[in-house]
Amino acid sequence: MDLAQGVQFVSFAILSVMMIGSALGVVLLNNIVYSAFLLGGVFISMAGFYLLLNADFVAAAQILVYVGAVNVLILFAIMLVNKREDFKPIANRWIRQGATALVCLGLFALLGTMILATPWSIYSGTMVEGEGSVVEIGKHFFSDFLLPFELASVLLLMAMVGAIILARRDFIPESLIPRDTSETEFSTLPERQRQLASVGGDAPKSPR
Repeated sequence: MDLAQGVQFVSFAILSVMMIGSALGVVLLNNIVYSAFLLGGVFISMAGFYLLLNADFVAAAQILVYVGAVNVLILFAIMLVNKREDFKPIANRWIRQGATALVCLGLFALLGTMILATPWSIYSGTMVEGEGSVVEIGKHFFSDFLLPFELASVLLLMAMVGAIILARRDFIPESLIPRDTSETEFSTLPERQRQLASVGGDAPKSPR
């Protein structure tokens, strides 16, 4: 994005606070529905970072795939299951919390060191004026990375077919259904006699 240096710095600070706060809420909140909503905030913050890096295609994919599909799927799964369980107190819980905090701090220090040690370079390639990142990604997809792109498409197609097969209902032919169970007790009940009401007068009285 062609923004001023101050605007970029302020946007980066706001997105950073939003991402860190949402991530902490996902981990620390006891209500899993709130955690799922805050996870959507983390994904939206990441899309904002991609926009600051002029990666508009990745930002749009981030919102469409992660916020619009993955996060919504998580919310629907949580709300449809709606299982409430009272957690019993765990002995020596502080040991597990301390170990989890150490692991998180170690990962944070490792990622921070990697970010500081990586020689980030500015893109020096030639880009035609008027063409965005979408055009560049399309060119690489159908030239340099054509084989991995097609393999990923085949894998996604196989996963979709497998999901359809697992989710479909088994069809039982009528020839395999026993004859004694084909008719229920409701189908053998006597039908109530219908009465025709007169158009101009009162309805006829029911016979005793």
